[in-house]
Amino acid sequence: MDHYFTNNIEKSNLQFRCVKIDDKTFSFATDNGVFSKKGLDFGSRTLISALLKENIEGDVLDLGCGYGPIGIILSSFFNINVDMVDINLRAIHLAKMNVKKNNCSNVNVFSSDIYSSIDKKYNYIITNPPIRAGKEVYYKFVIEAKDYLKKDGALYFVINKNQGAKSMMKDMGKYYKVSLILKEKSFFVIRCNL
Repeated sequence: MDHYFTNNIEKSNLQFRCVKIDDKTFSFATDNGVFSKKGLDFGSRTLISALLKENIEGDVLDLGCGYGPIGIILSSFFNINVDMVDINLRAIHLAKMNVKKNNCSNVNVFSSDIYSSIDKKYNYIITNPPIRAGKEVYYKFVIEAKDYLKKDGALYFVINKNQGAKSMMKDMGKYYKVSLILKEKSFFVIRCNL
C-alpha cells in the first residue's frame, strides 16, 4: 500500500463522509490514497476542538490539508482566509471538491511540497503533520513554519504522545515559545508562538 504523503495513488474508491462539529454538519468526499479516508481522525478532531476555543483571525495556512476537513471546518466558524496545501494530488482534487461541497468562499486549495509553493506569510499555520513520513519531514513542517508566520503569528499542530510529543515540544522550544493547549487521550495540541 502506498502512503498518503506520496503520489503513488491506488485505484480510486470515492466515498462520502459526514462530520458533525458543534451544531454544524459537513460532508466530505474521501478516497483511497489519502489520510483518514474513513472519516475525521481523532487527532484532527482534537486539533479542531482546541482551535475553536482560540481567537483565530486573518490568514491561515492548513499545511498537509488532505481532503480538507480542518481548513473547511475552521473557515465556517471564523472570519478567516484559508490556503490549504498538500503534496498528494488526489487529496488536492478532493479538497477542491469539498470546498465547493461545503460552500467555502474564503478557501484556496493548491499543491505544495510542504512550503515549496508558499510565497506569503500567515497569521496562523495549522497542521496534523504526516508522522509516518518520518521525523525529517514532519520536523520540517513545524520548524520551517517560523519563516512563513507573520510577526505575532502562531503554529498549531497535533501529535500523539506515543509518537514523540514531549521530545518534539522540547525541540521546538529552540525556535518558539511552546504551549500545550489541549491534551485529549494521548493527543497533544501544541501552540508555537514566535
